[in-house]
Amino acid sequence: MKVLLRRNIANLGQIGDVVDVKPGYARNYLVPYGHATQPTAANLKAVEAEKAAYLAQLAEEKAALEARAAQIDGKEVTLAARANEEGHLYGSVGPAQIVEALVAEGHTLEPHHVALDVPIRQLDKYDVTIRFEHDVTAQIHVWVVPVHEPAAVTDGEGDSTGAEAAAAGEPATGELNEAAEPTDADATAEPSDEPIETDEV
Repeated sequence: MKVLLRRNIANLGQIGDVVDVKPGYARNYLVPYGHATQPTAANLKAVEAEKAAYLAQLAEEKAALEARAAQIDGKEVTLAARANEEGHLYGSVGPAQIVEALVAEGHTLEPHHVALDVPIRQLDKYDVTIRFEHDVTAQIHVWVVPVHEPAAVTDGEGDSTGAEAAAAGEPATGELNEAAEPTDADATAEPSDEPIETDEV
């Protein structure tokens, strides 16, 4: 059975094509859903007008996508991730992280636009393809670098009160003060060298 396509149908034809299909496929799917019609002279003329409008819309959409692709083509993105000494990541970097970095810079795209076959699991530079509709593509460079964690404070960099006090000539905290108050032991008087006077009998 011959039908006139009103839409592009994968593995069948383009809008405006007259193709042969099984009657059941035409009656149950193509014609009821508006994808095809009978190839009459009137329908051929109408579909030609639809095709012209469709091609004009397609050209506008493709031009917009090409403009978006040009904005990110060759762009470099840096992502920080935790890794071991050999550069193996504790986890992975995927399309979602790449898209998040690009969106933060004002670009509009979705994770399915990132053509990444397998997640990134190693520190390195990667060339990643961004694939839009209508076969429009761009390529970006993704740097996966290690996370720089702040250095821990060592014992030598701890409390400097003692050093500052020594420089000021003051006793440091915890040190004894030579001018401290006398203790109970200091209250015991030492024997005097002078003779003790006694009453004579």
